Amino acid sequence: MSIPAQSGDAEAAASGTAVLAEGAASGETLLKVTGLKKHFPIKKGLFQRQVGAVHAVDGIDFEVKAGETLGVVGESGCGKSTMGRLITRLLEPTAGTIEFEGRDITHLGVAGMRPMRRDVQMIFQDPYSSLNPRHTIGTIVGAPFRLQGVEPEGGVKKEVQRLLSVVGLNPEHYNRYPHEFSGGQRQRIGIARALALNPKLVVADEPVSALDVSIQAQVVNLLDDLQEELGLTYVIIAHDLSVVRHVSDRIAVMYLGKIVELADRESLYRTPMHPYTRALMSAVPIPDPKRKNEKSERILLKGDVPSPISPPSGCRFHTRCWKATQICKTTEPQLVELKPGQRVACHHPENFADQAPQDTVLLSAAKEASELVPDAVVSGGPSDGEPASDGTPAPAKAPAAEKAPVAEKVPAVEEATAAAEAVEEAKEAKEATAAADGEPVAGKAPAAEEAAAAVEAAKEAKAVKEGASAGSSVEPEGSDGTGTAATDSQESTGK
Repeated sequence: MSIPAQSGDAEAAASGTAVLAEGAASGETLLKVTGLKKHFPIKKGLFQRQVGAVHAVDGIDFEVKAGETLGVVGESGCGKSTMGRLITRLLEPTAGTIEFEGRDITHLGVAGMRPMRRDVQMIFQDPYSSLNPRHTIGTIVGAPFRLQGVEPEGGVKKEVQRLLSVVGLNPEHYNRYPHEFSGGQRQRIGIARALALNPKLVVADEPVSALDVSIQAQVVNLLDDLQEELGLTYVIIAHDLSVVRHVSDRIAVMYLGKIVELADRESLYRTPMHPYTRALMSAVPIPDPKRKNEKSERILLKGDVPSPISPPSGCRFHTRCWKATQICKTTEPQLVELKPGQRVACHHPENFADQAPQDTVLLSAAKEASELVPDAVVSGGPSDGEPASDGTPAPAKAPAAEKAPVAEKVPAVEEATAAAEAVEEAKEAKEATAAADGEPVAGKAPAAEEAAAAVEAAKEAKAVKEGASAGSSVEPEGSDGTGTAATDSQESTGK
């Protein structure tokens, strides 16, 4: 998509490109966030005493280089929009620091932030509610000039008409009202307002989520073209992974107020390391009719996102993760760089060596979650023992099972109990059928035989358990070890 060149636009584009080239060459950090937190208090009673807090953003760290685009993704309610309002200082942080061009702007007042507003602007999520319906488009787009006391060359009206043409609108729309425009046109008006003072950083809070799919592509292409021409730096907040992949240089994945993975675009989409990132990637539909009958590796996360009022201890994703162990419940993982340019907060990352190999006993929640995860995903993507696509050796699954306590890994006793219960249910169903047909109910002898078979199955399971405790290695389910023994016991019980 090409943007028509207007009078004065070429000079602005040239100056913006020069600033971008200079910042990129020097590796300048435009925005730096350290330990950022925002807790919204919960008050009750006549005296409005605080009884708790919503941990919307709970300690995040990242940097944004000049001229790059940082994408932020995550589920609804994970704190993305709150983070965007914090770095533009529309909200007061609870803790942490925000540095813009090396200057601490964390607690600047209204007077101190006024000159900074020229360099930091925001595109809001809803194009319908972010524009005042009582004001004309000329008044809305020209508001930054009046608030900052800036008189552009040629007057405010001429500059507003130029901005409208830059974003693909007709300059003659200057005197129209927002209700006369479609959703995509309103979003373009919001973009024109954000670009009025030629900012250095633009925070776009889901700029295309409220738009039709055909309009989304136009707005995304517009943002790309404006970045090239004006040398802008973007922080784009979205939940559409396809949009984020198209426009971002680096991507941060948020979950319940925390950044769980931060990596460049290619590394994140090729070899995601955090289980939550992998679950998000599996949810992206593939628009290929030829693959409609192929088996999907869609990961279904069990349960809902925990409440930010009382987030879980340790890793906040452990209540829904299929790899969670005891260390995930007790110790919070730090966001560390496991590969160049890829930082992950996980004790058991995907596509990389296990960071806590001594802890392999799955939590009960992890056992339930693993039932909803395809086998190819549980095995870690590539086959066990084979290197990943980026050359990183994938950890084998069998040694982890060998290190686990036998009492946790041998399911034969549980399966034998389940077999006995199934026999009892079958007996009751048989008796009910016989009573319905008017036939005499069988005596107690078959029930005694079935109970004896269940006892024998339990003894066999106990023998397997004792043999494994004596030193034999436990094999995963489905191999010729305990899984087969339990299956044979169940079959013999059924007979």
